[in-house]
Amino acid sequence: MDGYERTVDRVRDYILQFSLDNCAFGNQGYNRVLLQLFGYMGHGKSTLINSCKYVLDDGEYRIYAKASASISSVTFNRTAYPLTNIITIVDNRGCSTFNAYETGEIYAQLGNFIPLNEKVEWTNNYEDMIDRLEDSEMDPNFTDVTIPVFVYSVKKGLAEGEKKETKEFIDNCRKMTGVYPIVVLTHKTYGDFLQAEREFQLMGVENVIKIENYTKEDHGRTQGRHKEILHFLYSILEDVNFQMKYKRNPRKERVERKKFLLKFLHEREVNQNL
Repeated sequence: MDGYERTVDRVRDYILQFSLDNCAFGNQGYNRVLLQLFGYMGHGKSTLINSCKYVLDDGEYRIYAKASASISSVTFNRTAYPLTNIITIVDNRGCSTFNAYETGEIYAQLGNFIPLNEKVEWTNNYEDMIDRLEDSEMDPNFTDVTIPVFVYSVKKGLAEGEKKETKEFIDNCRKMTGVYPIVVLTHKTYGDFLQAEREFQLMGVENVIKIENYTKEDHGRTQGRHKEILHFLYSILEDVNFQMKYKRNPRKERVERKKFLLKFLHEREVNQNL
């Protein structure tokens, strides 16, 4: 076994064996690391999930997550894909634009106020959103360490208006979760990934990772792609270990996420009625 294989196997084993119980203060009431994928539609969220499964399972390439067939659909399955016993990756609905309507729904997903693996319907109705938040209290989810992951395709490019919307979304992700999202740049060989990296760093993002996903048409194993995918997952667990070095209260954090979302929805409603 050469040096590369030892490194890849060692990192893969670390990811597969990762446990929140081994963090500085133990699991503190958390039982899962939830990687929440967000971004514009068609930027590679689904292929990133398939690539992660491919690299970690180390078997045949399979399509687990499929890209949404339509940007006009108002329903979508918020689907979770377990990577290990502890780590789950979530394919949240992509956006056509980060306007107040769509971001309100995204923050509801980010805060785990919309259930996993169920068909959900997006709404712009304030009362409906409040009812949904109240319904979520029947079975509250506060045991996930949430890591937001913003997936962005280099070949798409950010328009000037999208930069402002994206920065606001990234800032609000940090307010909700306490951490900046990790940005994953996909299709890195199809555009100026250095320029894209600079733009996100100027938005305050601390961790920008460049990858080329495996696909159905191109899934021949390469050293570079395996290392990129493993580096992405390893970086997330490094962040989790850092966050878990400090005392946390999962129930209190969920309450704070709900306060943020209620304030956002209220301000959105006021602005829409002006």
